[in-house]
Amino acid sequence: MKRFILYYIAFLPLLFSSCNDWLTVQPEASIGVEELLNSEEGFFEAINGIYTKGADNYFYGGLFTVEIQDALIQNYSFKVQDYTQYVRTSMFDFTDVTFKWRNSLIWNNAYNGIANANLILENIDGKKEIFHEGMYELVKGEALALRAYFHFDLLRYFALPYSSGASSKSIPYVTAYSNRVTPLSTVQEVIDKALSDLNEAKRLLATCDPILKAGYIVGYNNYEEDSQSTEEEGTLFLQNRRHRLNYFAVCGTLARVYLYAGNRTEALANAKEVIDANKFPWVDRDRFLAEEKTRDRLIYPELLFAWYIEKQEENMRNRYENTTTGYFINNDHVKNIYEVATVGADDDRFKSWFSLSTEGNYQIIKYLRNDQKTGNIHYLASPSIRLSEMYYIAAESVYETNPGMAWNYLNTVRTHRGIGTPLDSSDNFQDELLKEYRKETYAEGQAFYAYKRLNKSIRSESGIIFQPTNIAPIPLPDDETEFGNR
Repeated sequence: MKRFILYYIAFLPLLFSSCNDWLTVQPEASIGVEELLNSEEGFFEAINGIYTKGADNYFYGGLFTVEIQDALIQNYSFKVQDYTQYVRTSMFDFTDVTFKWRNSLIWNNAYNGIANANLILENIDGKKEIFHEGMYELVKGEALALRAYFHFDLLRYFALPYSSGASSKSIPYVTAYSNRVTPLSTVQEVIDKALSDLNEAKRLLATCDPILKAGYIVGYNNYEEDSQSTEEEGTLFLQNRRHRLNYFAVCGTLARVYLYAGNRTEALANAKEVIDANKFPWVDRDRFLAEEKTRDRLIYPELLFAWYIEKQEENMRNRYENTTTGYFINNDHVKNIYEVATVGADDDRFKSWFSLSTEGNYQIIKYLRNDQKTGNIHYLASPSIRLSEMYYIAAESVYETNPGMAWNYLNTVRTHRGIGTPLDSSDNFQDELLKEYRKETYAEGQAFYAYKRLNKSIRSESGIIFQPTNIAPIPLPDDETEFGNR
């Protein structure tokens, strides 16, 4: 950790000077930490900088959402020439130099965000007097939530799953802004610390988050002619709450962490808090499948949290427009995933997210928008937590005690995706749950985590079976092992 923490300290002014997408302010020069964190607006800039970094092409704006996990879960097909350099990754070759380089980028970006969250947290309590009502709680709550969010994603990506490795060493949970090496925590210790941060964030945000107000309506707030969203007036910092770790996004993250740790009671409670709030409406199927400019392929109203990837349009085009050099999926493979020959014939996700190319394979159009700026009104969002995932978590949480309710949760999502054939007790619950994760979160990274958490094998397009022992753990970056004396 020492080498990386020093890196973060050295580049903090640069990070903060480029984080003004939310504030529409363009400073002419970098400013020091003491000056930055001496005003309310400075704290706003600091936390906005974490979100901006999170949306980087080599983090949640690309690599750590639409690429590496979906290559591991076998969601992409590849040319012999391996233009994307993901063939060896898809074979779980952890010695591949490109795979190791990408893991280092993920690690560095995550701990960059963690270091800056810690910087905010170490300064904010002594500056309460500079904040307007509710702003101290909002900033501190988001900083705590971001710290936990980054750590938990690193944990479930790199470490053994909780069910088989709770006492094993995993990653360092860093809570201090320092150049000292932080010892590795066990999986259980990371879970405990993440839950502490998230529950405190939830408590703070419950007192001030605008998204909790009855008048805050979730909808298409970026589309002028069809606005269904009511945003908080005044400071821009209070707007676009679904592109921040808002109260309900914290509930969703808590549901994930509790389920990961086997605490089904608390996982269900947090998932139901989101579901029962009725704050995130199911997308209108006509909107999901529309051909006109109101089309919504990302199912935007159902997003609890998404990174705003405004600067990644060209990178997304490079990934998905060219099915020769970019990402695509073969005809039979995608139809097998979505069960097109049987119950998935009417699956809206298959219809909306894939297009048959001239080469005979399928182009992935989930994140694309054509030259006329039509066909996908919210393509510049990187989905992180969906309403549907709360139904999956609720289903898994109640299955042992109330299987009928569990099936109802799964069938609710399937019905809203156009599948009329219900699941019932004759089906294998865990298999059907994993199918739904894969269909619903295609090119979003979440299916890999579900398979890994449940210790399930992964089958490749060619029929190769990768066992849980192939999948976990993923080695820490070489630099972390060398300089951290791991």
